[in-house]
Amino acid sequence: QVKLVESGGGLVQPVGSLTLSCTASGVIVDYYLMGWFRQAPGKEREAVSCFSTPTGRKVYADSVKGRFTISRDNAKNTIYLRMNSLNSEDTADYYCGITYGESCVPGGMDNWGKGTLVTVSS
Repeated sequence: QVKLVESGGGLVQPVGSLTLSCTASGVIVDYYLMGWFRQAPGKEREAVSCFSTPTGRKVYADSVKGRFTISRDNAKNTIYLRMNSLNSEDTADYYCGITYGESCVPGGMDNWGKGTLVTVSS
């Protein structure tokens, strides 16, 4: 059974930084695309960044390019999202998703974590 557990969310001031982690169990991440998605109150879930382990391809939403960095540690079955220069528009629940496919879209994920809340506020 695939299980994803996110951690690292919290309250951060504008222009601050946070690093999110997502650890997978029940699956070997080497064969999967894993990604970060977020959902703000009243909005639909959107893709933030994905990492395809088989191809090494990384994708980022335009709104986070240059500020966020996705990385992985295969030995730990974990992906990370380093978030810099955070602003209020980054406030959301952040979810980790995994799929055997290649599309970085919410509807393409096969499994989800329960999410971790990121609040950017002074």
